[in-house]
Amino acid sequence: MRINHIAIWTYDLEGLRNFYMHYFDAASSSGYYNHSKEFRSYFLKFNGECRIEIMEMPNIPKNRNNPLKQATGLAHFAIDIGSREKVDHLTQQLREDGFRVIGEPRVTGDNYYESIVLDPDGNRIELMSL
Repeated sequence: MRINHIAIWTYDLEGLRNFYMHYFDAASSSGYYNHSKEFRSYFLKFNGECRIEIMEMPNIPKNRNNPLKQATGLAHFAIDIGSREKVDHLTQQLREDGFRVIGEPRVTGDNYYESIVLDPDGNRIELMSL
């Protein structure tokens, strides 16, 4: 078995799509639109098999979680970007472009090298390298 994709609700479908395409070289599917539900989505594919589905629909309640505090549910997802140097570079680039870095680059207890950034909607992303 394998995970096919994760899904994220957003109120800025095009903005979130552009974020992942620009910073993570994600390839986007054609947009899907269900007129009766006013549901819109894209699948974003990364190098390999991992995909994220981003979705937008009126009346989906906003997340009340504070992204700076841990809570039950999905905590983060990690994107392996290939090297420590790339983790450092992308972390700095995102910071300079106004995105929030909530975990500075470091070696973890299980020997990963990672930083933690928030996407435009406040979702935690671990930028990591083995």
